[in-house]
Amino acid sequence: MLDQETAPIARIEGLRVVFGTRDGPVVGVEDVSFDIKPGETVCVVGESGSGKSVSSLSMMRLIEYGGGEIEGGRIMFDRGNGPDVNLVDTDQDDMRHIRGNEIGMIFQEPMTALNPVFTVGRQLTEGLRVHKNMNRREAEARALELLREVRIPEPERRLKQFPHELSGGMRQRVVIAMAMACRPRLLIADEPTTALDVTIQAEILALMDRLKRETGTAVMFITHDMAVVAQMADRVVVMYRGNKVEEGPVEEIFANPKHDYTKALLAAVPKLGEMTGKAAPEPMKLMGVEGQNIAPIPGTDEVLLSVKNLTTRFAVLGGLLRRTVANVHAVEDVSFEINRGQTLSLVGESGCGKSTAGRSLLRLVQPQSGHILLDGVDIMALDNEGLRTARLDMQMIFQDPFASLNPQMQLLDQVAEPMRNYNIASGSEIEDRVASLFDRVQLPRSFMRRYPHEMSGGQRQRIAIARALALNPKLIVADESVSALDVSVQAQVLNLMMELQADLGLSFLFISHDMAVVERVSHTVGVMYLGRIVEMGSRAQVFENPQHPYTKALMKAVPVADPTNRKSEKDLNFKPIPSPIHGPDYRPDRSRYHEVAPGHLILTTDSGY
Repeated sequence: MLDQETAPIARIEGLRVVFGTRDGPVVGVEDVSFDIKPGETVCVVGESGSGKSVSSLSMMRLIEYGGGEIEGGRIMFDRGNGPDVNLVDTDQDDMRHIRGNEIGMIFQEPMTALNPVFTVGRQLTEGLRVHKNMNRREAEARALELLREVRIPEPERRLKQFPHELSGGMRQRVVIAMAMACRPRLLIADEPTTALDVTIQAEILALMDRLKRETGTAVMFITHDMAVVAQMADRVVVMYRGNKVEEGPVEEIFANPKHDYTKALLAAVPKLGEMTGKAAPEPMKLMGVEGQNIAPIPGTDEVLLSVKNLTTRFAVLGGLLRRTVANVHAVEDVSFEINRGQTLSLVGESGCGKSTAGRSLLRLVQPQSGHILLDGVDIMALDNEGLRTARLDMQMIFQDPFASLNPQMQLLDQVAEPMRNYNIASGSEIEDRVASLFDRVQLPRSFMRRYPHEMSGGQRQRIAIARALALNPKLIVADESVSALDVSVQAQVLNLMMELQADLGLSFLFISHDMAVVERVSHTVGVMYLGRIVEMGSRAQVFENPQHPYTKALMKAVPVADPTNRKSEKDLNFKPIPSPIHGPDYRPDRSRYHEVAPGHLILTTDSGY
């Protein structure tokens, strides 16, 4: 445990930040105070708009470039030589030296934090040459050392590559290496693992923890994921609507939260193992919600969707004549069934083929081969007109609701559009039906005249659900539909989807990389790796008795919302994922399975893991 007398590296005292808008000033944070000591990780948690990122950008004095102004308070920083400085009134020349050199920052989205036109090596050496006055050879040697520290394979080769040639996890490691390059006294990490798969997230968290221990750097870690807080924090600062509502040691916050908002935040976290011993999914119990229906959702035994030997490949074109020089084997010989009123979840890392499998069902991408039977209709045999009719029965909820909604259309028209396209209703009848859909997804009818930019992320996702429900489909493919949402909003949207399933008898294909969410909503689970399902069974079989080595590794990587049960780096032993690209003559083996229990299948064909 840290010495209570250690002087903090940074102290935020009474911070007030205001943004100027067309409608007048908006307060971003109000009277926020906390400090960060050497070798300590302080996690700042709260939902979108709570002021977490505003606090960190104020510390870097970047808030001024985003339309904000620090109106009150002090940000004291110990530079290690001489008295502490107040960053609020430090001039920009000094701030340029402090940024990167003494305070490092890891941003949420690694692709926007890296410059796409420069190599990784150039971007890593730039800060070292500016701040540390190294020559080119010294900077390159240090860059190579940094890439080894963050465990990037083949670091010599990576230095010459561009950001788009690296995976998301590798790009995030490069951003961490850049932030750590000058050995800063304070590291600010703003949602650094939100966009990453559970396996890569586990490795990045363990890596940051190790680097902190080795260098004594103080860490300010911003997140909305309480499981990540339990894994990383020494102390926790809880923020709500621009104010600090609670602060304390991580064990105390989890074991004995005092503020109602902290209690609600912890209650909304789906925890791995919560569903043990339960036969069917059931909604989460949310704090402060009256008259909740927590009944299990058994579904039926009647098969709605049957998929057999589904294979989807993408051609890689090359040469002068743009011929097929290789194929990406995205989905390879996949079979499963979904019962009426039940949920099948496909889980796995990015690039495993789960989203492609979902899109193949609706023929949004064209499968190579296989059989898709939806309620007796052979989807693969349909022409364009037949496919249009079949899509009345199957709809999709996409990952990013902002990208899937039209920014220039009112929400009323967006939800009504499918009904108009199929001539299901007209005039005032359409408006009545849209109003009842808004009721269904628990949005006020007054929102019907709004535009997407006037809604929060969770509200936009509810609109996407309402639009998917407009045609009364039998099957909904939900592709990472809650991964971008705050934990409290995520819990509400998941409950909504389960309530709709119970009321309307909907079937879901739920695509996700969040194992705790999948355990909460699923009747059946399929684990995908490199285009194949490596394990398939009921929720209880897969979660309580995983058999395939990849499933076991996936379960081990999931951070648990319990600070007394932390993962260490030695727990994680992931193999690098092989390439799914093969030459045009490559003929993969068929998928063969061994049934370890009734309905519990394990892939016996070599999956590469």
